[in-house]
Amino acid sequence: MGVAKSWRFSLTPAAAKLALLQHHHGYNGGAAAKQQSLRSPRTATRRWSLVCGLMLFGLGLVSLFTGHVASDLEWWYSQRVANHGFYLKLTGNGREAIDVWKSKYSKFYYGCSERGRHYAPAKKEKASNGYLLIATSGGLNQQRTGITDAVVVARILNATLVVPELDHNSYWKDASDFVNIFDVEWFISSLAKDVTIIRKVSEKVMRSMEKPPYTMRVPRKSEPEYYIDQVLPILLRRRVLQLTKFDYRLSSNLDDELQKLRCRVNYHALKFTKSINELGQKLVMRMRQLTTRFVAVHLRFEPDMLAFSGCYYGGGDKERYELAEIRKRWATLPDLSPIDERKRGKCPLTPHEVGLMLRALGFANDTYLYVASGEIYGGDETLRPLRELFPNFYTKEMLANEELKPFLPFSSRLAAVDYIVSDESDVFVTNNNGNMAKILAGRRRYMGHKRTIRPNAKRLSALFMARDKMDWDTFAKKVKSCQRGFMGEPEDMKLGRGEFHEFPYACICEKPLSSVENNDPHAQVARDSTGKTRYPYNVNPREKVLHISMKRNLGKSERDNEDDEAFPD
Repeated sequence: MGVAKSWRFSLTPAAAKLALLQHHHGYNGGAAAKQQSLRSPRTATRRWSLVCGLMLFGLGLVSLFTGHVASDLEWWYSQRVANHGFYLKLTGNGREAIDVWKSKYSKFYYGCSERGRHYAPAKKEKASNGYLLIATSGGLNQQRTGITDAVVVARILNATLVVPELDHNSYWKDASDFVNIFDVEWFISSLAKDVTIIRKVSEKVMRSMEKPPYTMRVPRKSEPEYYIDQVLPILLRRRVLQLTKFDYRLSSNLDDELQKLRCRVNYHALKFTKSINELGQKLVMRMRQLTTRFVAVHLRFEPDMLAFSGCYYGGGDKERYELAEIRKRWATLPDLSPIDERKRGKCPLTPHEVGLMLRALGFANDTYLYVASGEIYGGDETLRPLRELFPNFYTKEMLANEELKPFLPFSSRLAAVDYIVSDESDVFVTNNNGNMAKILAGRRRYMGHKRTIRPNAKRLSALFMARDKMDWDTFAKKVKSCQRGFMGEPEDMKLGRGEFHEFPYACICEKPLSSVENNDPHAQVARDSTGKTRYPYNVNPREKVLHISMKRNLGKSERDNEDDEAFPD
């Protein structure tokens, strides 16, 4: 929306000049007209002539010192008309071309999660209101959201947080503890100013308790007031309190200081162990040795995902039976219509559909893919069409070989390796709105708006069902149109859209335009033969105009039309 506004603003060179002049001189047409009507015609004529003369003189000065800005806008306009990008050429909708590898506006924003000036220090253990035990739920990234929110809840309650327990009883049966996946010492020390965290409650405290720790489960997405009114009294009375199945138990909408704490936990405090991080970085290095840039695709086409979704992919009675058996582990799931779920955009795309989407967006056949996934339902036969579309196809198993063996019994550690490679990729492509997709999308926005593509499954599903009825150019044009707003651009950030973990708006700050110009080592200023400044590199007046429009859009309260429901990790 912001880019579209900027085009309307820059419709003609004259309009651009007039807008810039009005901005510099604070022109107020309504007030001037009112004052003019109160004067006599003769006096008004003389004064108006004087004003016009002064305006012409001022215009000359402005043209002398800042005319290069307007001329650059004229130059950009002529270039825009003459050189249509692939989006402009194929969609015909007057929109600017998008670089599928990198957002050109990412340099205007940065992640910010510093504590405010009046941020109160953490309560010491003895002065806190008690000890908070947390039992997380789900796979790695679902548990990550629980750990992040546990720190925030401890802050709300002025409690001492005990290092959270990981889920050993979920679908994956991973026996890993916190210390096996995350650097526990860094976790404790990096958050010392926010919350006091200890490894376990001391034996002395446990012996002094009259009753064992109280256990409870809070409702999903509970507000801070719920914790103050319902949880704190129990904590004060029992001293040690355990919250179970702690995933998405805290509201997505909090005040900015608590949201920034979420970001400090998620993007800074939760570091993987040395062994996991080293293997992940090795795989990144091996991908970089093969190619200068690569795309990471989180296929999420495992049997549990398909069973949870209630979708059908044409595998007959065998598929229906196998997925129905897996689906039984969620006792509360309703019966769903596969056709309706696909129309609603709730069905993950097949690997073939993901490949078609990427090719339609403009990724060439020689693009290198890193595929992050577990067991793909249907195995190699399901992956074959994707491999044909992108022969440079790699997985952690292909890149690591023997180094991966110690990790094989632990699904969360394998997922952590995929997380690292996906985070370091040039482009990250999700296949559903699950936990890893949300967590990584948010992190990549925080770390510089690295390109993150999320399929607009609601619109793409109908397009894929009708793709045999259109030629490739028409199909590609429609895919590009569907994906507007789902390409990870800064302007996709809208207050109220989705979960905070996916859209961390409170932790995205805007760089002053002057700092973008002065601090960017690639932003160089050149001058032409007349002495006017040219911007042939990264920063130019066109981007400034677009940036102004984007600022108006960033943070606007607007809820997306799609229905965001959590998928299993």
